[in-house]
Amino acid sequence: MKALDADPFSHETLDDPWPMHETLREAGPVVHLSRYDVYAMARYAQVHAALVDWQSFPSAAGVGLSNFRYEKPWRPPSLLLETDPPGRDAPRAVLSAVVGPRALRRLRQEWHAAAADLVDHLLAGTGGEVELDAVTALAEAFPLRVFPDAVGIPREGRENLLPYGDHLFNAFGPANDLVRNGQERAGELTAWVNAQCRREVLAPDGFGAAIWAAADRGDLTVEQAPLVVRSLLSAGVDTTVHGLAAVLYAFATHPAQWERLRHSPELARVAFDEAVRWQSPVQTFFRTADRDVLIGDVTVPSGAKILMFLAAANRDPRRWRDPARFDLGRDPSGHVGFGMGLHQCVGQHVARLEAEALLTALAARVRRIELAGRPVPHHNNTLRAWKSLPVHLALD
Repeated sequence: MKALDADPFSHETLDDPWPMHETLREAGPVVHLSRYDVYAMARYAQVHAALVDWQSFPSAAGVGLSNFRYEKPWRPPSLLLETDPPGRDAPRAVLSAVVGPRALRRLRQEWHAAAADLVDHLLAGTGGEVELDAVTALAEAFPLRVFPDAVGIPREGRENLLPYGDHLFNAFGPANDLVRNGQERAGELTAWVNAQCRREVLAPDGFGAAIWAAADRGDLTVEQAPLVVRSLLSAGVDTTVHGLAAVLYAFATHPAQWERLRHSPELARVAFDEAVRWQSPVQTFFRTADRDVLIGDVTVPSGAKILMFLAAANRDPRRWRDPARFDLGRDPSGHVGFGMGLHQCVGQHVARLEAEALLTALAARVRRIELAGRPVPHHNNTLRAWKSLPVHLALD
């Protein structure tokens, strides 16, 4: 087994992670990262296998660098992300029903109309040409408009969702400057998020109220209900925002693919999944070995932390042809950008519907989308994100 002193959480790597990912893939199926004393997997086959094998690689010790067996987490563990069966089964079943494809059908027309309204407002009076920041004007604006409404939280304070999620995902990594920068507001933001999870705060017809109704039926305990609402708020905004930014960046740099979407708008969901594969808004997650596990000719010892490079797996040429290319002709459905197995992202259907609505609205009005300046990355220990994405839109 090869040992590397590489730092996946350095600003240099976060700025451009792809060279390190290639190095890790070529080093072998398992690599030891000596800086953090963790084992790393970057090839698709091993990452996929570890994600589905929750018995050997459980999440209950935390999906970050910290080990909950020895270190107290900064917030109560997620009932979905950081809990294994049987404890996760009831919360997962409830949330899957609340935000599953069948439940989302009633929102499809409403979200498509909201996306069309947002795009029309941005493009009104522009005379056929407009420059804007696709992150703030589109990727952030649309989820913050429709998703909190669907959950049923009040409008006041919704801007707190983004910095809270940013700190949450930073905290999965080492205690570096990114974590320290978020600690000043962590208590304030956590208190605000927790307050939104109370039954009396939530609108009676939203996702949050449906979760509390499940507790009334006995499908959850009353102690679990606010934690399940919190899981929805924690993961339902940031990852969608960064996924939307990824697909807008993809189209701004692949004009032929934008033209293809315009001719076939039914490809909107394929485009979103391909962008998630191509950019991997969630770059990494940790697991902890629950026993000695043989991978290839390497034994990963019980108790060891394993860093799974989802983004590297999503560009593994052993699995994908021409993986560095964004291509709407590809079937991206096997990507691990939403995880895989029991802990696969329960909110992925929400993200896909938001992307479908926004891309459909843009394709109906925008003839060409291209970069209007250099994109500015936003560094996060777990996420691949953009702080700014200046684009030029040419309208029909």
